[in-house]
Amino acid sequence: MALTEQSGAAGAKVPAVSVSGPDWRERRDAPVYRVELWPNRSLSHRGFRNVMLLAGLGLAVPMIALIGTPVTWALLPFVIVTLASLHFAFRRNYADGRLREVLTIWRDELRIERREPRGKVLRWLADPLKVRVRVYESGKVEKYLTLSAAGREIELGAFLSPEEREALALEVEDALGRAIRPR
Repeated sequence: MALTEQSGAAGAKVPAVSVSGPDWRERRDAPVYRVELWPNRSLSHRGFRNVMLLAGLGLAVPMIALIGTPVTWALLPFVIVTLASLHFAFRRNYADGRLREVLTIWRDELRIERREPRGKVLRWLADPLKVRVRVYESGKVEKYLTLSAAGREIELGAFLSPEEREALALEVEDALGRAIRPR
């Protein structure tokens, strides 16, 4: 197993174990708990198009009075840069929205798989008996949720709201309790 690091939402380094080979095998048995997390994207592609159209019109209307003057050519590059920057920012936001975290808990194993927007996959395995759920009340990120085991601590759902992280922590604690409870 190789140790890899990524930056956490709180600005801290968050270690995750990159696992491949027999340790990360496909499982056919039903898990006790499984959840897939991803960032909220409230603006649809149609909404993106409408925002770009409104921004373009909003920047073009004041230019109407300046048509045919040298000021038009002086302001035009700034209008184009503004629209291009807005377009780039929205596209980057959509790309970052491809982030996925999957938490799966069985009686004998806990797995977290994080698929980053650029294709990198980070995986973490732990024994449910040894996993501890922790919610940091204060710090750079409110209600910062981490799971720890075997000397490693990883963040979970950094892109969620504080209320969602708190609810997720309760769900994970409940699922861990069910996983380690004798049959």
